[in-house]
Amino acid sequence: MTNPHDTQPNLRPVRLKSEESVSAPPKILLYGVIGFTVMVILGLVAGYVIFNNILSSGQQQRVIDAMPFMETFLYREPTPIGGALPTVTPGGVSEQDALSLLNMPLFTDEPAVATIAPTATPAKALATTAPATATPLPTLTATWTPSPAATTDSSSSNSSAITPASFAANQSASVAISLPVTERIFGLVHQQQTWNNCGPATITMALSYYGWQEDQKYAAQYLKPNREDKNVSPSELVNFVNSQTGVRAIYRIGGDLTLLKTLISRKFPVVVETSARFEAYDWLGHYRALIAYDDLTASLYFFDSFQGVGTAGEGVAIAYNAFDVDWQHFNRTFIVVYSQDREAELKTLLGNRAEEKTAAEHAFTIAQEEARKNPQDGHSWFNMGTALVKLERYQEAANAFDQARRRTMPWRMYWYQFGPFEAYYQVGRYEDVLSLAQSTLINAPELEEAYYWRGRVYMAQGKTQEAINEFQQALSYNPDYVAAKTALDTLRQGT
Repeated sequence: MTNPHDTQPNLRPVRLKSEESVSAPPKILLYGVIGFTVMVILGLVAGYVIFNNILSSGQQQRVIDAMPFMETFLYREPTPIGGALPTVTPGGVSEQDALSLLNMPLFTDEPAVATIAPTATPAKALATTAPATATPLPTLTATWTPSPAATTDSSSSNSSAITPASFAANQSASVAISLPVTERIFGLVHQQQTWNNCGPATITMALSYYGWQEDQKYAAQYLKPNREDKNVSPSELVNFVNSQTGVRAIYRIGGDLTLLKTLISRKFPVVVETSARFEAYDWLGHYRALIAYDDLTASLYFFDSFQGVGTAGEGVAIAYNAFDVDWQHFNRTFIVVYSQDREAELKTLLGNRAEEKTAAEHAFTIAQEEARKNPQDGHSWFNMGTALVKLERYQEAANAFDQARRRTMPWRMYWYQFGPFEAYYQVGRYEDVLSLAQSTLINAPELEEAYYWRGRVYMAQGKTQEAINEFQQALSYNPDYVAAKTALDTLRQGT
């Protein structure tokens, strides 16, 4: 009998897993992974190149709006040192000499400084006839014809030089009327701007008060032939109203809070040009349509093409003091849209700001006083320069702009205001003009004004072909740019 306990199981040796042979993966799988990785890398590189070098800035922004992480891949050209305007070249006036502007009387008995060369205002004119699809407003008989800057010829002689007597005769402030504590203008229809369309959207809002039926797209086809245009100037907005509608508009510098409140209380639609710093955006120029004020809250209320209509549609509220800080950056520019039968009334309300020249005088005195109080405020110096350019006092304007450039200023300043180009050109500081044009075009290659002024310099230097190229470039971005057309025609006739 077999003892079951003596029975031994049939044991087979067990191999450890590490001892088992491991099959190598197919080579095609390895090659596939490598190929896929290379394709992904090439795709990312191609996407980066397309995003930064092929897409326009507007298209880039739309991509970022849809996929916010793409902003990480947006390459930005270096801005001027410190994010400010280019510094003054050695050819500029010394700081101490320029500081004499703080005590400079606006009027002297000395003759005006002769300029190096005449210049045409770099305005972008619009067509004078609206197409049949427009919805024009009623045409009224004009009793007062303002002179928008867009049609002013800066090459006029100095025969109408300002004198102390003429200044005193026009120094009355805007007519003092009893203002209610709060007032509002009704009837404006809000327009939420499309990409880069602040100016057309805002002027359309102002026109809606008079029953204008067209939208911002209609205005944009006149004001922004190039969709990427960074700036629509106040003179362009005024020309659009005056040429395409049955109402009128003017713009002036040197406004103040009392004047804005007065215009709203008398039911005149007003558009203001200010700076803005929206969330995730740097310093920008921005238009707003004023609809109300309230002394109880010390606030102005706006229909804003970017920010909307505010709480309950009462307007975006901005405190008086905060608003004035941003408004100062554009020399307190305001646009009034009005019916022609109220021109005499508007002229009375504007007082010494009814005429462009006396408005510039007023703006200069405001900026000069602000610079005295705070000599480190670059915007005060810049505003002095802008006013002096309008008064054709170019050497003093250049000195003021030198002072502004010695302070910290927003690097986008030359997207919107071109007084330094004209002042430096008129006194023969061509290298300054070229430097400013180049630094501006780095971040705004569609800015036709920069090409125009560079062309003016080349024209003055006898570099005919270079000048032609610049004017053609300006016209490629805005075919309606009259100053560039005129300069180009002059060159072609002389060759």
